[in-house]
Amino acid sequence: MRTVCLICGLVLLAGCASMNAQSESRALQLTLAAYANAIRWGDISQAIPFVDPETMQKHPLTPLDIERYKQVHFATYSEQAAVPVGPHQVRQVVRISLVNVNTQVERSIVDNQLWRYDEAKKHWLLVSGLPDITQKPAP
Repeated sequence: MRTVCLICGLVLLAGCASMNAQSESRALQLTLAAYANAIRWGDISQAIPFVDPETMQKHPLTPLDIERYKQVHFATYSEQAAVPVGPHQVRQVVRISLVNVNTQVERSIVDNQLWRYDEAKKHWLLVSGLPDITQKPAP
């Protein structure tokens, strides 16, 4: 009887771990899609809540940063699949085409995103911060 209880307990534990991994994966899919939509629509205020609070504290957005985001239109957002890089961490590379609203000149940048899963809050946070639109154009 004791062996049967032990086996049942292990099966339940494995099932819970599998369910947690599935819910974490589903949360990642939903988060990446919602963040991509916020960027595609060019609404940085909608993208800010995705950024890890620690990152925002270390690198707060200045009024100049906000004005720079207002000077560009996000024309395309082409993401590669997210790749695990550690426990509860993924990296995603995204190519973003920007159009300067004043000059209508288009250029592309690469956004190397690092995401971390917050187990306590059960959601993903963007550790790498918002796209650096001041970087040199990507080849």
